[in-house]
Amino acid sequence: MTRVIMVRHLVAALATVLTLATPCARADTGPGPAPGGDPAAGRRWTGTWEAAPSGTAPARPGASIRNVVHTSVGGEAVRVRLSNRLGTEPLLLGAVTVALQEPGEPAGPDAVPGSMRTVTFAGAGSVVVPPGTDLVGDPVRLRIPADANLLISVHTPADSGPATYHRSAHQTNFLAREGDRTTDERGTRYTVGLDNWFYVTGVDVLGAPAAGSVVTLGDSITDGTGSTPDTNHRWPDRLAARLRDLPPYRRLGVLNAGISGNRLLLPGSGPSALDRLDADVFSRTGVRAVIVMEGVNDIKGTPEQRDPRALEDAYRRIVTRAHALGLRVVGATITPYGGHPAWTEAREAVRQEVNAFLRQGGLFDAVADFDAAVRDPADPYRIRPAYDPGDHLHFNDAGMRAMADTVDLGTLVPDRS
Repeated sequence: MTRVIMVRHLVAALATVLTLATPCARADTGPGPAPGGDPAAGRRWTGTWEAAPSGTAPARPGASIRNVVHTSVGGEAVRVRLSNRLGTEPLLLGAVTVALQEPGEPAGPDAVPGSMRTVTFAGAGSVVVPPGTDLVGDPVRLRIPADANLLISVHTPADSGPATYHRSAHQTNFLAREGDRTTDERGTRYTVGLDNWFYVTGVDVLGAPAAGSVVTLGDSITDGTGSTPDTNHRWPDRLAARLRDLPPYRRLGVLNAGISGNRLLLPGSGPSALDRLDADVFSRTGVRAVIVMEGVNDIKGTPEQRDPRALEDAYRRIVTRAHALGLRVVGATITPYGGHPAWTEAREAVRQEVNAFLRQGGLFDAVADFDAAVRDPADPYRIRPAYDPGDHLHFNDAGMRAMADTVDLGTLVPDRS
């Protein structure tokens, strides 16, 4: 089980592997500590962004990586989640910073002047993260807008083995090949573009005008494949925009736990949805609800799942665990993929049976019928042409919007009236 280090106590010297790890538990939904004894003490921490680890990549010893992440809600302070969850050796983080990204068309690695802040770990500027472990940095005073890009820069001075990363960011991130460039406001040394997020797995904000957060658990469709890169047009991004229009007591941060290639039952790209519930859903900050959009890779992948009841049982297990923690759960129907090379009539029959179960089974607190929203009325086994980026499986920006607009926001946080 992944361990989470909440750095609130003094740590030993850098060479000492941290021993403050504790098992993943339900998300931190109560008031969090305000930075530096700030009068905001007692306000809640809320998750504003997430990237679920999907695998490992070669480490970048001596380099700095500038990750670009997008907030769903804002706040008056920030804390960063980092991970060596899939690593095999202790990870030395030599320096970590957070800043606002300078807007531009396109935006690059430059920070808004004056916004650069150092992330510390129990007051230390560097930290060693044991393998199999997640880490939460100290709170940082920085006013964070909603719907904005942050730069989270990480320097790894040594070869710490395979790097935990999120493969498909659909967002340009930046690499400086040599040296600690984490505090550079001007990103001139960041000369290499990356389509991956390295080490960073989440961002929380303090005092957000929101009731908590919702996690979107899914595969490449949730991850954003088919949407326009660097625009934040994934369906969870559109959902976040809709939620920002609600009154604060109904507003939620949106945490995207999509992994391209992910499956309900078996590992593939990253652990299965069932196996990553603790790390990617229940341990996230302020989580109030979960939207589950998983299953197409179980049906079309190798080995394929031919028994709809196996998928139905997996949904039951997710709902049972979430309900035990007081979370609302919305199930999303599996979208069509006729015309894709993996489509067969037998697999289509499984999809149809699973969707019938989702619509009629009464298992979830609510159902978002993504299938009905995006299928072609003239050929319901296929995606509507206006939503198809060409691979007959994923969705362009318009398709992403159609799915997000299907979610009844009242099922996530009911109105008080």
